Amino acid sequence: MSDPTNLQGLAERMARSVRSDPSLSRVVGAGDQPSPPDRESVRELVELLRRVAFVGFFDARTIRDDDLESHLGALLSRTRAHLEDQIGRALRYVDVIDPKRRPETHDCADEARRAAECFLEELPEIRRKLTFDVRAAYEGDPAATHFDEIILCYPGLDAVFAYRVAHELYRQGVPLLPRMISEQAHSRTGIDIHPGARIGQSFFVDHGTGVVIGETTTIGDDVKIYQGVTLGAKSFPRDAVGEYDRMVKRHPTIGSRVTIYAHAVILGGDTVVGDDCVINGAVFLTQSVPAGH
Repeated sequence: MSDPTNLQGLAERMARSVRSDPSLSRVVGAGDQPSPPDRESVRELVELLRRVAFVGFFDARTIRDDDLESHLGALLSRTRAHLEDQIGRALRYVDVIDPKRRPETHDCADEARRAAECFLEELPEIRRKLTFDVRAAYEGDPAATHFDEIILCYPGLDAVFAYRVAHELYRQGVPLLPRMISEQAHSRTGIDIHPGARIGQSFFVDHGTGVVIGETTTIGDDVKIYQGVTLGAKSFPRDAVGEYDRMVKRHPTIGSRVTIYAHAVILGGDTVVGDDCVINGAVFLTQSVPAGH
């Protein structure tokens, strides 16, 4: 049997590796470094929001109608506390790791509080959109027997729910946290929807595994897509210093009442699929399609 690893020696070698290239670590000298949003707390936040959006489906006890306001009030109180904490963590963290992206002077605690309140005010609208998403899934899938099956089981709805939440935080200018929410949903469902995408109501992702929807994608109302669909970007040239222009529209625009079948790939910010189109499976598309085709 070989000798046990010299852990102290290994630790010293690893420390040298960390110090030689600190880009994959967050180690500081004197003073404190803000912590990023906590992954487990972000998961708990998403589950609280799920319980608010779909009351009674994910609760341990039956919710009576005469208890509804008090039940929601308790959930919303916990949600607000989680939101303020995680938004504040994200703001303080980005201030340190990427100060050029933040204003020179701002109060992270006050900004987190305002962003949390603005988000909470949008919850009724988020829930309204989700009712259309659930109905679109039911009407778009003959295998669905009732709404409860969609809410409890469908990965497409899980991913769209996470997107609706993350997109509102993205709109509020909250850094890092929206991506954490969307990427946790990506891990759960295999569906990758960037929170910056703009998606209309009654959106249904059927089956879903392998779907990718990029940051600058625009999707209209009543759109249905199947597994493996990519709404992506073409390769972009870099500027003189080797950077991408991250502000340019890179991903396609999809009109309303469009169906995109499995494994279609639609690329490019100039690519527009018009209203009432059907895109066949396994199509590779980098040109626009007129409405009704």
